[in-house]
Amino acid sequence: MLLKTLIIDDEPIALEKLRSYVGKVPTLELVGACGNGFEAIDFLSQVDVDLIITDINMPDLNGLDFIKTLSKPPMVIFTTAYSQYAVDSYKVSAIDYLLKPYGFVDFNKAVNKAIEVYSSRCHQHMESVSVDTSDSIFIKVDYRYVRVALADIRFIKGYGEYLQIYISGKTSPLVTLSSFASIRGLLTDDFLQVHRSYIVNMNQVEQIERNRVVMDHDNFIPVGDSYKTMFQEYLMSHSVGKGRK
Repeated sequence: MLLKTLIIDDEPIALEKLRSYVGKVPTLELVGACGNGFEAIDFLSQVDVDLIITDINMPDLNGLDFIKTLSKPPMVIFTTAYSQYAVDSYKVSAIDYLLKPYGFVDFNKAVNKAIEVYSSRCHQHMESVSVDTSDSIFIKVDYRYVRVALADIRFIKGYGEYLQIYISGKTSPLVTLSSFASIRGLLTDDFLQVHRSYIVNMNQVEQIERNRVVMDHDNFIPVGDSYKTMFQEYLMSHSVGKGRK
Protein backbone atom coordinates (compact mmCIF):
# COMPACT_ATOMS: atom_id res chain seq x y z
CA MET A 1 0.00 0.00 0.00
CA LEU A 2 1.27 3.43 -0.97
CA LEU A 3 0.74 6.82 0.67
CA LYS A 4 -0.81 9.09 -1.96
CA THR A 5 1.30 12.22 -1.68
CA LEU A 6 0.78 15.84 -2.74
CA ILE A 7 3.78 18.20 -2.81
CA ILE A 8 3.50 22.02 -2.74
CA ASP A 9 6.16 24.70 -3.15
CA ASP A 10 6.18 27.98 -5.04
CA GLU A 11 9.87 27.60 -5.91
CA PRO A 12 10.32 25.33 -8.97
CA ILE A 13 13.73 24.06 -7.82
CA ALA A 14 12.38 23.17 -4.38
CA LEU A 15 9.34 21.49 -5.95
CA GLU A 16 11.58 19.43 -8.20
CA LYS A 17 13.68 18.39 -5.20
CA LEU A 18 10.54 17.17 -3.43
CA ARG A 19 9.49 15.31 -6.57
CA SER A 20 12.88 13.58 -6.69
CA TYR A 21 12.82 12.62 -3.01
CA VAL A 22 9.27 11.25 -3.18
CA GLY A 23 10.31 9.13 -6.15
CA LYS A 24 13.06 7.54 -4.07
CA VAL A 25 10.71 6.31 -1.33
CA PRO A 26 8.88 3.10 -2.36
CA THR A 27 6.04 3.69 0.11
CA LEU A 28 5.08 7.03 -1.45
CA GLU A 29 3.06 7.63 -4.60
CA LEU A 30 3.24 11.14 -6.02
CA VAL A 31 -0.29 12.05 -7.14
CA GLY A 32 0.12 15.82 -7.48
CA ALA A 33 2.52 18.77 -7.45
CA CYS A 34 1.26 22.32 -6.94
CA GLY A 35 2.94 25.73 -6.96
CA ASN A 36 0.72 27.35 -4.34
CA GLY A 37 -2.05 26.74 -1.84
CA PHE A 38 -4.88 27.78 -4.15
CA GLU A 39 -3.83 25.21 -6.74
CA ALA A 40 -3.67 22.63 -3.97
CA ILE A 41 -7.19 23.44 -2.74
CA ASP A 42 -8.54 22.88 -6.25
CA PHE A 43 -6.54 19.65 -6.57
CA LEU A 44 -7.83 18.30 -3.26
CA SER A 45 -11.41 18.95 -4.31
CA GLN A 46 -10.90 16.24 -6.92
CA VAL A 47 -8.31 13.86 -5.44
CA ASP A 48 -7.95 12.35 -1.96
CA VAL A 49 -4.42 12.16 -0.56
CA ASP A 50 -2.81 10.58 2.50
CA LEU A 51 0.11 12.98 2.88
CA ILE A 52 0.80 16.61 2.02
CA ILE A 53 4.37 17.92 1.96
CA THR A 54 4.18 21.69 1.71
CA ASP A 55 6.34 24.77 2.01
CA ILE A 56 5.16 27.33 4.58
CA ASN A 57 6.44 30.52 2.96
CA MET A 58 4.30 31.01 -0.14
CA PRO A 59 2.69 34.20 -1.51
CA ASP A 60 -1.00 35.00 -0.90
CA LEU A 61 -1.75 31.81 1.05
CA ASN A 62 1.05 30.35 3.15
CA GLY A 63 1.29 26.66 3.99
CA LEU A 64 -0.03 27.00 7.55
CA ASP A 65 -3.12 28.92 6.48
CA PHE A 66 -3.66 26.53 3.59
CA ILE A 67 -3.83 23.56 5.95
CA LYS A 68 -6.24 25.47 8.21
CA THR A 69 -8.65 25.79 5.27
CA LEU A 70 -9.04 22.01 5.08
CA SER A 71 -11.92 20.56 7.08
CA LYS A 72 -10.27 17.15 7.34
CA PRO A 73 -6.58 17.62 6.54
CA PRO A 74 -4.48 14.55 5.78
CA MET A 75 -1.06 14.04 7.34
CA VAL A 76 1.23 17.04 6.79
CA ILE A 77 4.98 17.56 6.65
CA PHE A 78 6.05 21.20 6.45
CA THR A 79 9.18 22.58 4.81
CA THR A 80 10.55 26.10 5.29
CA ALA A 81 13.72 28.13 5.47
CA TYR A 82 12.58 29.85 8.68
CA SER A 83 12.93 28.04 12.00
CA GLN A 84 10.46 30.33 13.81
CA TYR A 85 7.59 28.48 12.14
CA ALA A 86 8.39 25.22 13.94
CA VAL A 87 6.04 25.77 16.87
CA ASP A 88 3.21 26.97 14.62
CA SER A 89 3.54 23.89 12.42
CA TYR A 90 2.86 21.55 15.33
CA LYS A 91 -0.21 23.57 16.33
CA VAL A 92 -1.88 22.18 13.21
CA SER A 93 -0.77 18.62 14.12
CA ALA A 94 2.02 18.37 11.59
CA ILE A 95 3.80 15.03 11.37
CA ASP A 96 7.18 16.75 11.07
CA TYR A 97 8.98 19.93 10.11
CA LEU A 98 11.89 20.10 7.66
CA LEU A 99 14.19 23.10 7.81
CA LYS A 100 15.68 24.05 4.44
CA PRO A 101 18.15 23.09 3.16
CA TYR A 102 17.29 19.53 4.20
CA GLY A 103 18.73 16.34 2.76
CA PHE A 104 17.19 13.01 1.83
CA VAL A 105 18.04 11.43 5.21
CA ASP A 106 15.96 14.02 7.08
CA PHE A 107 13.22 13.77 4.48
CA ASN A 108 13.08 9.98 4.83
CA LYS A 109 12.91 10.22 8.64
CA ALA A 110 9.90 12.52 8.36
CA VAL A 111 8.22 10.16 5.90
CA ASN A 112 8.82 7.20 8.23
CA LYS A 113 6.98 9.09 10.98
CA ALA A 114 4.05 9.53 8.60
CA ILE A 115 4.09 5.82 7.76
CA GLU A 116 4.00 4.92 11.46
CA VAL A 117 1.02 7.23 12.06
CA TYR A 118 -0.80 5.88 8.99
CA SER A 119 -0.17 2.29 10.06
CA SER A 120 -1.49 2.99 13.55
CA ARG A 121 -4.64 4.63 12.21
CA CYS A 122 -5.32 1.74 9.84
CA HIS A 123 -4.96 -0.80 12.64
CA GLN A 124 -7.43 1.16 14.74
CA HIS A 125 -9.93 1.26 11.89
CA MET A 126 -9.55 -2.46 11.26
CA GLU A 127 -10.24 -3.22 14.90
CA SER A 128 -13.17 -0.84 15.30
CA VAL A 129 -15.06 -1.21 12.01
CA SER A 130 -16.89 -4.51 11.85
CA VAL A 131 -20.36 -5.97 11.62
CA ASP A 132 -21.80 -9.22 12.92
CA THR A 133 -18.73 -11.46 12.86
CA SER A 134 -20.85 -14.54 12.22
CA ASP A 135 -21.66 -13.13 8.79
CA SER A 136 -19.20 -10.52 7.49
CA ILE A 137 -16.52 -7.95 8.21
CA PHE A 138 -15.40 -4.67 6.66
CA ILE A 139 -11.91 -4.57 5.16
CA LYS A 140 -10.22 -1.21 4.59
CA VAL A 141 -8.67 -1.06 1.12
CA ASP A 142 -7.15 2.31 0.24
CA TYR A 143 -10.00 4.76 0.85
CA ARG A 144 -12.80 2.19 0.85
CA TYR A 145 -14.27 -0.20 3.39
CA VAL A 146 -15.18 -3.37 1.54
CA ARG A 147 -17.77 -5.62 3.15
CA VAL A 148 -16.87 -9.29 2.77
CA ALA A 149 -18.88 -12.32 3.87
CA LEU A 150 -16.71 -14.52 6.08
CA ALA A 151 -17.90 -17.57 4.17
CA ASP A 152 -16.36 -16.10 1.00
CA ILE A 153 -12.89 -15.66 2.49
CA ARG A 154 -10.75 -18.55 1.25
CA PHE A 155 -7.49 -17.82 3.03
CA ILE A 156 -5.45 -14.93 4.37
CA LYS A 157 -1.76 -14.43 3.71
CA GLY A 158 0.36 -12.16 5.88
CA TYR A 159 3.50 -10.39 4.73
CA GLY A 160 5.18 -7.70 6.75
CA GLU A 161 2.55 -5.24 7.99
CA TYR A 162 0.01 -6.23 5.35
CA LEU A 163 -2.62 -8.91 4.80
CA GLN A 164 -3.71 -10.37 1.47
CA ILE A 165 -7.29 -11.63 1.77
CA TYR A 166 -8.30 -14.08 -0.96
CA ILE A 167 -12.00 -14.07 -1.79
CA SER A 168 -14.08 -16.64 -3.68
CA GLY A 169 -14.73 -15.51 -7.24
CA LYS A 170 -12.02 -12.83 -7.16
CA THR A 171 -8.80 -13.17 -9.15
CA SER A 172 -6.86 -10.69 -6.98
CA PRO A 173 -6.75 -10.51 -3.18
CA LEU A 174 -7.84 -7.55 -1.10
CA VAL A 175 -4.75 -5.94 0.46
CA THR A 176 -5.02 -4.13 3.78
CA LEU A 177 -2.61 -2.72 6.31
CA SER A 178 -3.26 -4.95 9.33
CA SER A 179 -2.05 -8.00 11.22
CA PHE A 180 -3.23 -11.50 12.07
CA ALA A 181 -3.72 -10.36 15.66
CA SER A 182 -6.18 -7.66 14.53
CA ILE A 183 -8.26 -9.81 12.19
CA ARG A 184 -8.25 -13.08 14.14
CA GLY A 185 -10.84 -11.88 16.65
CA LEU A 186 -13.27 -11.14 13.80
CA LEU A 187 -13.14 -14.65 12.35
CA THR A 188 -15.14 -17.76 13.20
CA ASP A 189 -13.73 -21.02 14.58
CA ASP A 190 -13.44 -22.49 11.09
CA PHE A 191 -10.54 -20.16 10.34
CA LEU A 192 -7.29 -21.80 11.40
CA GLN A 193 -3.80 -20.37 11.36
CA VAL A 194 -1.83 -23.23 9.85
CA HIS A 195 1.42 -21.36 9.24
CA ARG A 196 2.99 -18.13 10.53
CA SER A 197 2.00 -16.56 7.18
CA TYR A 198 -1.41 -18.17 6.54
CA ILE A 199 -4.91 -18.36 8.01
CA VAL A 200 -7.19 -20.79 6.17
CA ASN A 201 -10.98 -21.03 6.01
CA MET A 202 -11.35 -24.76 6.50
CA ASN A 203 -14.76 -24.65 4.82
CA GLN A 204 -12.98 -23.63 1.61
CA VAL A 205 -10.33 -26.37 1.66
CA GLU A 206 -10.33 -28.79 -1.26
CA GLN A 207 -8.17 -31.44 0.39
CA ILE A 208 -5.27 -31.99 2.78
CA GLU A 209 -2.23 -34.01 1.85
CA ARG A 210 1.29 -34.47 3.21
CA ASN A 211 1.18 -31.59 5.70
CA ARG A 212 -0.16 -29.11 3.22
CA VAL A 213 -3.58 -27.63 2.60
CA VAL A 214 -4.80 -27.71 -0.99
CA MET A 215 -7.12 -24.81 -1.76
CA ASP A 216 -7.13 -25.45 -5.52
CA HIS A 217 -4.70 -26.50 -8.25
CA ASP A 218 -2.75 -23.22 -7.85
CA ASN A 219 -2.66 -22.72 -4.09
CA PHE A 220 -0.91 -25.15 -1.75
CA ILE A 221 -0.47 -23.91 1.80
CA PRO A 222 2.11 -25.57 4.10
CA VAL A 223 1.26 -26.53 7.67
CA GLY A 224 3.98 -25.14 9.92
CA ASP A 225 5.54 -27.25 12.65
CA SER A 226 4.21 -24.97 15.38
CA TYR A 227 0.64 -25.42 14.15
CA LYS A 228 0.54 -29.17 13.45
CA THR A 229 -0.91 -30.23 16.82
CA MET A 230 -3.79 -27.76 16.66
CA PHE A 231 -4.37 -28.61 13.02
CA GLN A 232 -4.54 -32.35 13.72
CA GLU A 233 -6.96 -31.76 16.60
CA TYR A 234 -9.26 -29.86 14.27
CA LEU A 235 -9.10 -32.63 11.67
CA MET A 236 -9.87 -35.32 14.23
CA SER A 237 -12.98 -33.47 15.36
CA HIS A 238 -14.15 -32.74 11.80
CA SER A 239 -13.41 -35.93 9.88
CA VAL A 240 -14.43 -39.57 9.54
CA GLY A 241 -12.60 -42.65 8.32
CA LYS A 242 -9.15 -44.10 8.86
CA GLY A 243 -6.18 -44.39 6.60
CA ARG A 244 -4.81 -47.67 5.36
CA LYS A 245 -2.48 -49.53 7.70
